[in-house]
Amino acid sequence: MRIHDLDPAERPRERFLSVGPAALSSAELLAIILKTGTPQHNILDTCRELMSLHGLEKLALLSLRELQEIRGIGPAKAMQIKALFELHNRLHQRRNTNMKIRAARDVYEFMQGRVPDPLREHLFVLLLNTKNQILRHEQVSVGTLNASLIHPREVFKPAIRESCHAIIVVHNHPSGDVEPSNADKQVTTILQEAGKLLQIELLDHVIIGNDAYFSFREQSLLY
Repeated sequence: MRIHDLDPAERPRERFLSVGPAALSSAELLAIILKTGTPQHNILDTCRELMSLHGLEKLALLSLRELQEIRGIGPAKAMQIKALFELHNRLHQRRNTNMKIRAARDVYEFMQGRVPDPLREHLFVLLLNTKNQILRHEQVSVGTLNASLIHPREVFKPAIRESCHAIIVVHNHPSGDVEPSNADKQVTTILQEAGKLLQIELLDHVIIGNDAYFSFREQSLLY
């Protein structure tokens, strides 16, 4: 069934105008952006299939090739979807430009939506100026945190390049449990000693999980 064959009260554009964007489902909003479907599948059904298979969060992580595996999504529509999420990421990052870090809670809030795949462990470094404002953040590694795999060179390279004053290391625990492992503690000690040599302070190491975080600084594990 084509979009135009639907009852006007069920068409995404008409619903957008009558009840506003907040009342629309993610599938309806995406259908408005992608506009048209194929002779076999209207765009609303295609978007519903996308959301049913992947959900909004996983949809943002799909590659162009993976998006095109969905019926009705060709190269052009796949690029539209990728461009949509890229714009969202840029807006989110711009809103946090020069955000000042006062506590680990600020780090936790800054990192919301910035972990590409919550099912894998990612290590990030936040670069700070003398006012503890975030200059930028970079992903350092993906995978289990291990002192034999994480070299201080990779962590401090962007800090040296940007001539920043201090750094905060952040990584996520896919399990949701934010208690630090022995490997987490070992990595933190190594990075703290490296920071002293480079005169770039390791201000904190924050572990983030499901609605929780752990701060090495606030738990007096950094000295």
